Amino acid sequence: MKRTFRSLRFFNYRVWAAGAIVSNVGTWMQRVAQDWLVLTVLTDNSAIAVGITTGLQFGPILVLAPVAGMISDRFNKRIVLMITQTSAGATSLVLGLLILSGHAQLWHVYVLALVSGVVAAIDNPARQTFVTEMVPLEDLQNAVGLNSASFNAARLIGPGIAGLLIAGVGIGWVFVINAASFLAVVLSLTQMRIQALHESEGPKRAKGAIREGLRYVRKRPDIILILIVVGLIGAFAINFQMTTAIMARMVFDKDAAEYGFLGSIMAIGSLAGALLAARRDRPSTRLLLGSGFIFGIFTTVGALMPTFWLFAASLIPMGLFALTLMTTANATVQMTVAPSMRGRVMAIYMAIFMGTTPIGAPIVGWIGEAWGPRWTILFGGLVTLATTLGALLFLMWVRKIRIGYDAGSRLRFGFVPTKAGLRARALDDLAAQQAQNDVSSR
Repeated sequence: MKRTFRSLRFFNYRVWAAGAIVSNVGTWMQRVAQDWLVLTVLTDNSAIAVGITTGLQFGPILVLAPVAGMISDRFNKRIVLMITQTSAGATSLVLGLLILSGHAQLWHVYVLALVSGVVAAIDNPARQTFVTEMVPLEDLQNAVGLNSASFNAARLIGPGIAGLLIAGVGIGWVFVINAASFLAVVLSLTQMRIQALHESEGPKRAKGAIREGLRYVRKRPDIILILIVVGLIGAFAINFQMTTAIMARMVFDKDAAEYGFLGSIMAIGSLAGALLAARRDRPSTRLLLGSGFIFGIFTTVGALMPTFWLFAASLIPMGLFALTLMTTANATVQMTVAPSMRGRVMAIYMAIFMGTTPIGAPIVGWIGEAWGPRWTILFGGLVTLATTLGALLFLMWVRKIRIGYDAGSRLRFGFVPTKAGLRARALDDLAAQQAQNDVSSR
């Protein structure tokens, strides 16, 4: 247990975690309320409208990634986060007041989803890389896992509360409560011990700093592979906010309470995956691809479940392996890049992972209306299986890896690299060690 929560021994991280859990609960409440608002109040069960809303919310991440990464690297991350969190709260408050006053229209949701997407585009790389200022690099995997645990613990609570509030007092109050929850993060940022933060040295003011981040990624084939995997899976498979709403409403004919229940059920698996990730010292490519493949299997099976309760049960392993995939990819990228490039690289990572949603969400919504609602999840499962298998075949070709039986100190099945594969892995390890040396010398 002590190993799982070791990052909490740092004061700044404890303060951050306390504020984050409150805000995360509010975020999950709003995610449920927003989709339910569009699906049942402002439209007549339009999966396309839900897809457009989701696309507008994540589209700016894809467009603004280079600028957002530059902001994260150049400016004080704590100040950036105070501004973005305040702005996000204001956006939620505006939509909540529009709903409570009876003036909310679909275009209002579209516009405010776009505004919140711009704020999130700047917030995401700063928030992701701010973790490295609160904990040392050797505890980064643990901190990333605990951040995910906080997010998914909130997912256990938030959707259920949202469902009860929607049924009891109306959708508008969910947005107002979420707006208030952002104050917890802002307060935590003001209470930190500034002298204890490990601030990275940002890039010097010069032309081409944004292009420098893109060139850095182009020279890292290991990072490019991760970006391709998370990009395709993020676009077509990790759209649970939309797909579970469609399944609950259009397949099983359930209301907001049952929809919120599905989010909480999936969070059980996601929370378990996050806590397991927090116990690991280092991520690995095998874990990344293995968890992705198993996630694809459970996603495909889950889409075919005949009853609401069997579908709900399938969400637990789906959440576990999706979370394992995400935390492994996130930690791998952060732990192997130079500190001065971390903001720009993570901005590109978040743009690929979350920014592909505007491309995938409307397509998935169209597939749901054209082929049937089950295909919104089934299609994602098939894409995930194809992506992970393709990545594995690529590694087998580039690193000369073969799948075999390893009879070393203990018997197990796994990757058995050839000499060429070992040389390629050594180069990756050298890059990771150089990143650690850069941190130690600052």
